[in-house]
Amino acid sequence: MQKALYFIVSSLSQIVLLILVLRFWLPLLGADFRNPIAQAILRLTSPLVIPVRRVLPPIGRIDSATLVVAFIVQFVVLLLLSYIHQISPPFSLLLIASVFELLLLSLRMFVFAVFIYIILSWVSPGAYNPLSAVLRYIVEPVLSPFRRAIPNIGGIDISPIFAVICLQALLYILEDLSPLH
Repeated sequence: MQKALYFIVSSLSQIVLLILVLRFWLPLLGADFRNPIAQAILRLTSPLVIPVRRVLPPIGRIDSATLVVAFIVQFVVLLLLSYIHQISPPFSLLLIASVFELLLLSLRMFVFAVFIYIILSWVSPGAYNPLSAVLRYIVEPVLSPFRRAIPNIGGIDISPIFAVICLQALLYILEDLSPLH
């Protein structure tokens, strides 16, 4: 029963946190919010973010309200998961772990976005759909430095391979530094 409850809370919270992380990153990456997927992300997160935004306005393109809401949700989730496991870590450990977990989730989001972007480029190259448009905004800032450094080989762009390797290496480094891992 304990494992099932842990799994349910962990899975549902990861979905909520992913949507909040997307809301945080999309404006920084210059996404078009007329896109239906971006609109859905805004609609889903607005009940949590808008009240906080009244108190905490954005700082330039940084959506500080979304960042605070994501941090609070992550902290509460870690607290709840600790309670399910019947452990009581120090408050400061949960604060630091919340920051690390949000960083790790952001990096995982970029890795999965690159994979999905690659698969979509194989399945329907050049086709437009709302998902590919959002993915392009997420992936292009990550891939462009690699594309400048690594030439195409026989017309095949291999820069995503190196981008994923670097992102995964960064993930492993942060996981080793994280207080919960």
